[in-house]
Amino acid sequence: MKLKLPVILPTLLAVATLTLLAAEKTDHPVDQKDKDFSKTEITIKPGDSLTFKNSDSVTHNVFSNSKVNPFTIKIQKPGESSTIEFKDAGVTEVRCAIHPKMKIVVTVKE
Repeated sequence: MKLKLPVILPTLLAVATLTLLAAEKTDHPVDQKDKDFSKTEITIKPGDSLTFKNSDSVTHNVFSNSKVNPFTIKIQKPGESSTIEFKDAGVTEVRCAIHPKMKIVVTVKE
């Protein structure tokens, strides 16, 4: 039995669309308020990002010295937001250099 193009094409388009949706990256908001992160831990997928928004009345300095996904946002004034992509699987501990009690643990896994 020979399949015709009009039957195959919609099926291929549906598979391609589902594949793209499955690979879509997600951004997860993390608020900084009252000298604390809005979450203490979060699990995300490789390629997802966190957007750190400073909703505080004070400056923050968000960073990670972890072996997996290290980064430094540096000075983040009230009202500012910064987005960090987490590419590699593993655990990343995120802190604020100005407020040492601030901590969020980011676990990146499929």
